[in-house]
Amino acid sequence: MEKKRVVVTGMGALTPIGNTLDEYWNNLINGVSGAAPIQQFDASKFKTQFACEVKGFDVESVMHRKEARKLDPFSQYAVATATEAMEDSGLDLEKVNLDRVGVIWGSGIGGLKTFQEECFSFKDGDGTPRFNPFFIPKMIVDIAAGHISIKYGLRGPNYVTVSACASATNAMIDCLMQIQLGKVDVMVTGGSEAAVNIAGIGGFNALQALSKRNDTPETASRPFDATRDGFVLGEGSGALIFEELEHAKARGAKIYAEVVGGGMTADAHHITAPHPDGTGASSVMKLALKDAGLDPSTVDYVNVHGTSTPLGDIAETKAIKEVFGEHAYNLNISSTKSMTGHLLGAAGAIEAIACVKAVQEDIVPPTINFEHEDENIDYNLNFTFNKAEKRTVDVALSNTFGFGGHNTSVIVKKYID
Repeated sequence: MEKKRVVVTGMGALTPIGNTLDEYWNNLINGVSGAAPIQQFDASKFKTQFACEVKGFDVESVMHRKEARKLDPFSQYAVATATEAMEDSGLDLEKVNLDRVGVIWGSGIGGLKTFQEECFSFKDGDGTPRFNPFFIPKMIVDIAAGHISIKYGLRGPNYVTVSACASATNAMIDCLMQIQLGKVDVMVTGGSEAAVNIAGIGGFNALQALSKRNDTPETASRPFDATRDGFVLGEGSGALIFEELEHAKARGAKIYAEVVGGGMTADAHHITAPHPDGTGASSVMKLALKDAGLDPSTVDYVNVHGTSTPLGDIAETKAIKEVFGEHAYNLNISSTKSMTGHLLGAAGAIEAIACVKAVQEDIVPPTINFEHEDENIDYNLNFTFNKAEKRTVDVALSNTFGFGGHNTSVIVKKYID
């Protein structure tokens, strides 16, 4: 059967560098860092005392205060960005078949703050098991998709993918396939995460995964720099409306870009470290290109996973060179995590949005904070260091890789009727 075509008709963003789609994109192309000392708790005794936090988010702009108390922040963020994306799409829910509109969301951890608070409350109590009746429905990872579907009455497929930092991209690929196969007309997708808390910072510190550049947090996320010392934890959410092309055209929808392919592989190597040769990363990009029916030479921009870790940045660079060959030197490459930090399960969503905007506006956001060359990295590649670059971007590929060896890639391109 001929696969249906899938386009992006709406987007929403809540990030450490902007609480709306436009704010996020403008700060992204202007190289703004979202890293700063942690405000949500006293981090003075932690090895890492900074993060990329969401700033100035007013949950009451999205829902009543009474309702907000029933949601962990990761679900609040999800509803906020889904709301912006739905409004951006112009979708009239009274004129669509809601049985064919669904939600597939991504989150790596879910309600970590809720879990932490309930455990602290029990520990500090008198031993009587008094738990919030919303403890479980606030914490469970699937609930974000549930809240979005309930708000809009969406009765199609509804679940959350959990594959660590690859979660949101897994969700998008699932949505792509659902629409391509003709099972649905519209899907709300993306991801959210809210792990900037005691458990999140403490846990990643124990793994030796986070940067400890406490004196200059705004420069701590420095992908491909020789002095990189770990990632910067971020939080937030990104949402995209995926829609079957003819359905979008029939209602006169604005079309940002076309989603043309995705790939999923496993390293089968280590629980946290990437394969040193980037074999899983190279295979997933090849699968995504094959799924899209595209030659590697057609890709203009790769938004890399690029977490600013000593091993990960080298492995991904090797993978890009292996997949693209000589064309790797014609690509623009950038890691937007240098500005947003690492949003874990939500990373793929905001980075896919960056790819869609790059395709729409023909501009590649930068990799900021580069200062020192690493002898293990080929700087003949164009990492778009420190300043955005104008260029034609017809095709963009986004990589996200997760603990457990999960690899995902998704490809978007300019929409041509």
